[in-house]
Amino acid sequence: MYRSVSLRAVMCLSTLFPAAVLHAAPDADIEALKQELLELKQRYEVQQKALAVLEQRVRQVEDQPASPPPKRLAKSPADMKGNQTVAGGGAATAGGSGYGQSLADDSQPAQSVSNLYDEASGFFGGGKFSFETGVTYSRYDTRQLILNGFLALDSIFLGNINLDRIKADTWTLDLTGRYNFDNRWQFDLNVPVIYRESTYQSGGANNGAAGVTSEETVTRDPTIGDVNFGIAYKFMDESINSPDAVVTLRVKAPTGKDPFGIKLRQSQANTNLFVPDDLPTGNGVWSITPGLSLVKTFDPAVLFGTLSYTHNFEESFDDISSTVNQKVPGKVRIGDSFQIGAGIAFALNEKMSMSFSVSDLIQKKSKLKQDGGDWESVTSSDANAGYFNIGMTVAASDNLTIVPNLSIGLTDDAPDFTFSLKFPYYF
Repeated sequence: MYRSVSLRAVMCLSTLFPAAVLHAAPDADIEALKQELLELKQRYEVQQKALAVLEQRVRQVEDQPASPPPKRLAKSPADMKGNQTVAGGGAATAGGSGYGQSLADDSQPAQSVSNLYDEASGFFGGGKFSFETGVTYSRYDTRQLILNGFLALDSIFLGNINLDRIKADTWTLDLTGRYNFDNRWQFDLNVPVIYRESTYQSGGANNGAAGVTSEETVTRDPTIGDVNFGIAYKFMDESINSPDAVVTLRVKAPTGKDPFGIKLRQSQANTNLFVPDDLPTGNGVWSITPGLSLVKTFDPAVLFGTLSYTHNFEESFDDISSTVNQKVPGKVRIGDSFQIGAGIAFALNEKMSMSFSVSDLIQKKSKLKQDGGDWESVTSSDANAGYFNIGMTVAASDNLTIVPNLSIGLTDDAPDFTFSLKFPYYF
């Protein structure tokens, strides 16, 4: 304490009487003052350097753009969109409480996950209107060996041998409009435009004549197919133990060219070959298809399954015969069918996802009835068409998605392969 007072007194006296103080102050006190001043300068320099480093770090943090929240799989991207809309309006609905409210505080899902949900469930959520343009190419190539005769001496075949081959190419342009209401109801209308080309080949011996191989091609210019309308209702939201569940109902109208009454004419080059005059673009009857879709998240995978049943209504036609110059009125019952499918999908990143699935369609036999006659089953009209599907969703922009899909036929009744490319656009 005494030293501090004396130092301050010396400093004050040095201001008023500098010369006298310097002569009066002891040499030891002057050296102490100098030493203390040097230490203060050193500390000040260290603090200045520390402040400069901190200031530089603050500037670096301010100049760096804020990192976006992590994108991850949410339980229901469709519900996430709905909750964001509600939050923006400052009001909450019953659908936004509970499970939906828990998602409102969560990070937004990647766009690829939302697209994945849309494709897996067939329910395009978000309360938006969307329009989808799709192109589908289907290839069907089959060979059929027809033997009409008998074996002599168990080794020599006597009679007609006919090797038939059918190659069918079908291009379909699908125009689909969808409207989603309150993230619960969805209404859609699909209009297909179909172009078909079928090539028929036949080769063999006919009545002892030399071997003849014939080929004829029949085409169908682009024509509207069977227009269909669908309604979907999302009745269950995903939770820890339950999936998203959507029930659908689709009605198809016979607006396309029906296959009944198309005549089969004999080829002039080969009497064993019969080709149709025209190609159909629809099945000619009204049908109704109820269905169910389930989607469940097991981060980072999404499991989905579908089940549907199609009932075809009985219809009357002025002509059900394929014989040239013959007209036979009658009724048709196309066999009902049911389809089941299941698969798994992964979000690869924020813009892309992939899916793998299998599906199977089983159709019953169809029946024909001529006026005044009895019902007769159509041979080989039942079918079992199995597919292995590889799909992808690519978020081209916030509004446009690209969805390629490849289906490989697993059974004889299924096309060899089907490739589709769809472009859903959200308004």
